[in-house]
Amino acid sequence: MDERRRELTINAVLALGLLAAPLVALAVDEPFYVTLATRVTLLALAGVGLNLALGLGGMVSFGHAAYFGLGGYVAGILAHHAFNGTPVLLGLPGTDQMIVIWVVAMVLAGLLAAVIGALSLRTSGIFFIMITLAFAQMLYYFMLSWPAYGGEDGLPIFLRNGIPGLDTMRPWDMFVISYGVLLAALALFAMLRGARFGAALMAIRQNPDRAAAVGIAPFGVKLAAFAASGMITGLAGALMADLNGFVSPAMMAWQTSGELIVICILGGVGRLFGPVAGAAILVGFETVFGGLTQHWQLFLGLVLLLVVLFARGGLIGLIAGRQRHG
Repeated sequence: MDERRRELTINAVLALGLLAAPLVALAVDEPFYVTLATRVTLLALAGVGLNLALGLGGMVSFGHAAYFGLGGYVAGILAHHAFNGTPVLLGLPGTDQMIVIWVVAMVLAGLLAAVIGALSLRTSGIFFIMITLAFAQMLYYFMLSWPAYGGEDGLPIFLRNGIPGLDTMRPWDMFVISYGVLLAALALFAMLRGARFGAALMAIRQNPDRAAAVGIAPFGVKLAAFAASGMITGLAGALMADLNGFVSPAMMAWQTSGELIVICILGGVGRLFGPVAGAAILVGFETVFGGLTQHWQLFLGLVLLLVVLFARGGLIGLIAGRQRHG
């Protein structure tokens, strides 16, 4: 079996394993693990967003928590006004319909990412990392000091937003929604990676000057990828807020951005199912070792160190035997 086929097999195992986990949990009457699988799915979705910028474009964003949190606040604020029957802005009503919330979250997150990208992509390296972090922290402190929507106490979502034909209050239905959105995002990632846009993006990552010399506009291509990346991460944030029934400024904190980067590195930067593997590892360590000690991040850090030193292709690259990708 060649390396590419091994990776395809690993991807299939991850997809089926993520689907099977909540089914087993339901069979043994453990709904908590269905919710846990949904959390893995949504963190993986956010990781797919970052993977588009980081894995294909080489843009090390340390501020993707801004889009994740913005998506969460869109869900929380629209649900809050729908619950109270008050307008959000300029007389526009709130809503408790997930699809509408997803569209608004993606549009606003994409616009924010376009603005931040237009400014930060004029730099590179450590300067790019720090500028994306600075923008995210600005938004974090803004939400922290905005009392209208809970400030540092956060904003509860009293009744989970709905989608026609499904009961989102049931753990299995919420998982199915999240899993379906994740598969759609993975399909989009695969399509972009295989298209001329993905080839241009990876060419810019490897050598921007040579890419420009053959007629590729590095700034425009990277900005489009960065905006799309923000949209996917914003969608994940909206779903995560619904899953938790709560949104707070912590969704925008730098630790959240760090977790998304860790997810991509653990699974494999640039790999299709890398965020799925990384999210499963992160949530698994938090669940298993978090029940034993409050310092569970130590064990995760050791694994991350080993991956960086000895498995540059992440877990998927290590198993598939392909340590370099793209």
